[in-house]
Amino acid sequence: MSDFRGVFPYLVSPVAADGAVRTNVLAKLCDDLIGAGVHGLTPLGSTGEFAYLNAAQRTAVVQTTIEAARGRVPVVAGVASTSTADAVAQAKAYQKLGADGILAILEAYFPLADAQIESYFRAIADAVDIPVVIYTNPQFQRSDLTLEIIARLAEHPRIGYIKDASTNTGRLLSIMNRCGDALRVFSASAHIPAAVMLIGGLGWMAGPACIIPRQSVALYDLCKAGRWDEAMALQRRLWRINEAFARFNLAACIKAGLAIQGYDVGDPVPPQAALTADARKVVEAALRELA
Repeated sequence: MSDFRGVFPYLVSPVAADGAVRTNVLAKLCDDLIGAGVHGLTPLGSTGEFAYLNAAQRTAVVQTTIEAARGRVPVVAGVASTSTADAVAQAKAYQKLGADGILAILEAYFPLADAQIESYFRAIADAVDIPVVIYTNPQFQRSDLTLEIIARLAEHPRIGYIKDASTNTGRLLSIMNRCGDALRVFSASAHIPAAVMLIGGLGWMAGPACIIPRQSVALYDLCKAGRWDEAMALQRRLWRINEAFARFNLAACIKAGLAIQGYDVGDPVPPQAALTADARKVVEAALRELA
């Protein structure tokens, strides 16, 4: 299995008002993030507005990211659907495009039993030959993964990672204790990344890393070196971004931050709205403090 670790920014999906993906903007963002030292790229995560894009747009985002990465860092592409068959088709297509891994996300309209939730993730992992990261986010998902489901999925030969956005760090420790090395943990921006690294995490997949990549990599390096006092001092500074991120629509917040930095990523896909002027000032102030 490929070894994923470090800082994986959840990429935004730059979409013009006419629905066209701004591939040149996304390619430049990917190149700049790699230049800043990130360890991987994740298109079509929650910050990537996957739930608001059509199939052609999603394909364009993934293909652009893979082409921009040029093999320099792994690309873990998000797969999400309410339908198992559709999710499997996405996973196969993204592997064919050259994705190095799949971030598996479950959408649900009707409630699902545990066995049905487990079968969705297993079907994705069965369909590909690349590593699968299972993603759990109780804030957005109608049907969450229990510890029992997670432990059973960890037995699958291609499910080797979990990205957990529960905000419950104790849950992360329970996953680690139960699954050991069979399932390695990535933090989300909902957690304090340095704390997750301290208890055994691999890194984090998160939207804020799009706008503070250099600082995020510096935090990761401090954690890896065991320089915890310095890491926590930097983490306290970076938490301003996470606090802003938590207050506003996540895609709108990160897109505003990128626009402030000169990337023409456009507004969130409607019916989402761009940040208000006052909200944008909060993001601007946080970025100014970290410059």
